[in-house]
Amino acid sequence: MNRRELVNAVAAETGVDSKQVDAVIKGFTDVVTTTVSGGETVAITGFAKFAKVERAARMGRNPATGETIRIKASKKARITPLKAFKDAVLAGKRAPAKKAAPAKKAAPARKAPTAKKAPAKKAPAKKAPARKR
Repeated sequence: MNRRELVNAVAAETGVDSKQVDAVIKGFTDVVTTTVSGGETVAITGFAKFAKVERAARMGRNPATGETIRIKASKKARITPLKAFKDAVLAGKRAPAKKAAPAKKAAPARKAPTAKKAPAKKAPAKKAPARKR
């Protein structure tokens, strides 16, 4: 989903004009960016935490040669999803949509009878010879 799609989806969900939604999203990103770049953390309950992380210089290894190398200090932006967001994403749940008229349930379809297959026979297990240590 890109920015335009996000703006349209939020506008449809809230019933607010898409130009106003676009202005709010732009303001949100500007405030979060400015605050986090200043070193403060922004946490939105149930959604995510935005933070600036400073990593110290350290020693590492070149995986190709095994040679020890020095890794410079660096700054990173860290966005951590919070519990409610992770639970919703991992469970595959969507936010409840606006309810329209209740839909009628269709009668469940009956399955045609199928022929039963004979269970497959398992081969006898073979023992591996004991190893000497």
